[in-house]
Amino acid sequence: MTSSRTPSVAVVGCGQWGKNLVRTFHALGALQWLCDSDPAALQQQASLVPGVRTTTRFDELLATDIDAIVLATPAALHYVGARAALRAGKDVYVEKPLALRYHEGCELVDLADSLDRVLMVGHILQYHPAVSRLRELVAAEELGRLWYIYSNRLNLGKVRREENILWSFAPHDISVIHSLVGAEPESVFAIGSSYLQSGIADTTVTNLRFSNGVGAHIFVSWLHPYKEQRLVVVGEKKMAVFDDTKPTGKLRIHDKGFQWANGIPVPRSDAETVIEIDSTEPLRLECEHFLTCITSRTAPLTDGPSALSVLRVLEASQRSMDQGGMPVSVSEVVAPARV
Repeated sequence: MTSSRTPSVAVVGCGQWGKNLVRTFHALGALQWLCDSDPAALQQQASLVPGVRTTTRFDELLATDIDAIVLATPAALHYVGARAALRAGKDVYVEKPLALRYHEGCELVDLADSLDRVLMVGHILQYHPAVSRLRELVAAEELGRLWYIYSNRLNLGKVRREENILWSFAPHDISVIHSLVGAEPESVFAIGSSYLQSGIADTTVTNLRFSNGVGAHIFVSWLHPYKEQRLVVVGEKKMAVFDDTKPTGKLRIHDKGFQWANGIPVPRSDAETVIEIDSTEPLRLECEHFLTCITSRTAPLTDGPSALSVLRVLEASQRSMDQGGMPVSVSEVVAPARV
């Protein structure tokens, strides 16, 4: 059943990213509650959204008649928070990753299905107008057959203690690569290095191999002198570059490739085209989508199963890192059988 009423939302976590969700859901007229265990952070955000109720107790929030819970807590708390919110009958938006263990993610997806609750994961790049347009171009075979995809997601900080750089940065790119290829990889092999904190990788390179021959790699680091967020898609006919750090011209198509001369591949370089995209903020599009899914009772673009696919690749990549970069089949990552 649908309703014209704007769903009521509570944001849990008023930190670095949570404050953006507070701002956006408030602008959409949905924000009714704020929750954070830190009274100072809670009050600082509350001062920016007059009339919104506050609490430092998550259990108190779950007892209200709020429609949906938006979790912007540390990744280590995603599973516990999402499980409690679903059991309380709430629709749930949880920031990536869905959980830090594949079997926990499976439990959340099953729970949401059994309770008929909306479960959406914050893979924000899927809502970026440039990525939406790129998906359309790939689907229309504008680039030709896909050959290779690579991404760099680099910055100086913010260093985490709960998860390493792979789990913090790479979910964005894994999610987008899955949507462009239309599948998850067969196998991965990954390497990482720890410099700041023992046992917490600061840089990782993850290689993905797909059954249709497409290859990809993801380089992530929080030990980089400047911010870089670039995705390059190499096709048989053309290449696309999505550079999210550019103020304009974020998506470009390069009519570059190879032609054969006397049995030798020779580089070919022709025109570059800037693709016009919608200027709407991706976070606003993402939050609007969540509210629409609540109202229409439909599955989000970044629903539980799609987030599980990302989580599966993350866990396979972590296993590869733990084994010194040995290839790991993604099919090896399975949830334990229930007794």
